[in-house]
Amino acid sequence: MKDIIHFSHANGFPAATYRTIFAELSDRYEVRAVDRYGHDPKFPVTRDWPHLVEELLASIESCYERPVWLVGHSLGGYLSLMAALKKPRWVKGVVMLDAPVISGWRSGVLRLTQLTGLDERLSAAAVTKKRRMHWGSRDEVWRHFVEKPAFARWDERMLADYVDYGTIAAPQGGLELAFKREIEYRIYRTLPRTLGARVGSGAPVPVGFLGGSHSREVRAIGLKATRRIAGENLIWLDGSHLFPMERPLETARALQEILHGLAPAA
Repeated sequence: MKDIIHFSHANGFPAATYRTIFAELSDRYEVRAVDRYGHDPKFPVTRDWPHLVEELLASIESCYERPVWLVGHSLGGYLSLMAALKKPRWVKGVVMLDAPVISGWRSGVLRLTQLTGLDERLSAAAVTKKRRMHWGSRDEVWRHFVEKPAFARWDERMLADYVDYGTIAAPQGGLELAFKREIEYRIYRTLPRTLGARVGSGAPVPVGFLGGSHSREVRAIGLKATRRIAGENLIWLDGSHLFPMERPLETARALQEILHGLAPAA
């Protein structure tokens, strides 16, 4: 019987964007995911994301009768760790993809910027407010993203899946982003600031970390708290914060290496 990976996506990128990675993992793991966090009215986006964690836990409870691996990219990494803190018996272990834990004085800075509104200008939230949402055709969507420097670095299979599964038919015709701009914005504005303190004495399940060597997010946040819970289960891949989209096959292989290291000896 295959182990189960329950995958959680990064902010703005529906789970189907990662299909290339899922396919590479499928020989050894059964992979499932929540398609889009924050879009179910029962689980709204609020400060510190408690309802998004409940959305993940509800998905686990409804699908499985045995512990699962929680793997998540960025937003999904944080949700995976927070879900494991609430229900450790449901979780075999957690792997966070470029989701460094915010702790110490940086948590205080985050709190201050959220209170003053500075976090909008210091994060991707400001860009999200102006994000284009509508195109006339699939080819127009493809051209829009492939011409952007960040997306130009993506593996073409990942970009094709984002174009195909990250858009839906728009009421006025053409295509629009499936991940609503206002939800993406709220997620950025409500980053959890207490997670570092909650794992100050360690995590209740094994934790691994897979990071991008050129990730601005890792440089900004640091790895002190992350190293405390991940220990030696930390691997770097060449790439940015979006390295899973840039190097999906290498990401899948590195993820399997971490999971093998986290798994108890037979």
